[in-house]
Amino acid sequence: MKIAIFGAGGRIGSRIVDEALRRGHDVTAAVRHPENYTKTHEHLKVAKADLFNSQDVETAAFNQDAVVVSYSPTNGAPASTLTEVVVPIVNGLKQAHTKRLIIVGGAGSLEVSPGVQLVDTPDFPAEYKAVSLAHRDALKLYQKEKDLDWTFACPSAEIIPGERTGKFRTDTKLLVDANGKSHISMEDYAIGIIDEIENPMHIREVFTIGY
Repeated sequence: MKIAIFGAGGRIGSRIVDEALRRGHDVTAAVRHPENYTKTHEHLKVAKADLFNSQDVETAAFNQDAVVVSYSPTNGAPASTLTEVVVPIVNGLKQAHTKRLIIVGGAGSLEVSPGVQLVDTPDFPAEYKAVSLAHRDALKLYQKEKDLDWTFACPSAEIIPGERTGKFRTDTKLLVDANGKSHISMEDYAIGIIDEIENPMHIREVFTIGY
């Protein structure tokens, strides 16, 4: 398959690139500064792309089977940019006639009980709230899209670099392990993303990957 990955230079995006290449897919790493992107592979090409520019999105997404967006505000960018990129992403994919979209979401959007999302729970960390609320606002915008086969893929509450085990669960609600911890390695999260591309199970749905 041909997969374009926006944010390919980030911690999560780079692992999604690695997993896709591991499985033999043709990958386009869509990054703002290709001169700083050093990964090389026979099945990898690099495209200069700004998610805030629908023409850039269209160019990178053209002739792709699926697009992954792994974007998070960095370098002081406000949380609101998570919602601001939705329109150029959606317009760019429609212009490219590419329907399959996987968005790296936030755990705060996951339900912990019927009608209650993690971000609304009393103990949710204050330092993550703005970004989590912005993820949720972005999700609401994607949910209005009927012409794209989008999937909002939320990691567990804690996602950090770790081991690629291939042993994890998926669900539509927050996952916790036997000790009550919600966590996933970036490596296993990447497996879950490529699994969803290869075998779609959550078209126009939110789902999560966790232990």
